[in-house]
Amino acid sequence: MSISRPLALVVEDDLPQAEIFTVALTQAGYEVVHIDNGNKALEYLDTHSPVLVLLDLHLPEVAGTTILKHIREQQHLNDTRVMLATADPHMASTVQAESDLVLIKPVSFTQLRSLAKRMLPSE
Repeated sequence: MSISRPLALVVEDDLPQAEIFTVALTQAGYEVVHIDNGNKALEYLDTHSPVLVLLDLHLPEVAGTTILKHIREQQHLNDTRVMLATADPHMASTVQAESDLVLIKPVSFTQLRSLAKRMLPSE
């Protein structure tokens, strides 16, 4: 029997950045899904319950702030932790209270991996 890894969702439109985030979260112990735009992220979140969402705030189609609000309004996502990863500290400060952690880009690979490990659900 295989032990399933907790699901993490990376919502990031910059592909090189998304690849770094994906590898860091995979090494931290997550099964990672990457989505590169806001509409697709909202659709995915309607039918999935990741334990962690790594969310960029500036996305095509739907802003990260809207996605964060959506996560916080959905009962099936009550236990989802949200890490914001943004180059916009001002925008991040406006939604900091709704997020679990704010990372200002550039985000260190080792720092992200370490922080993500700490957010793994306890067995």
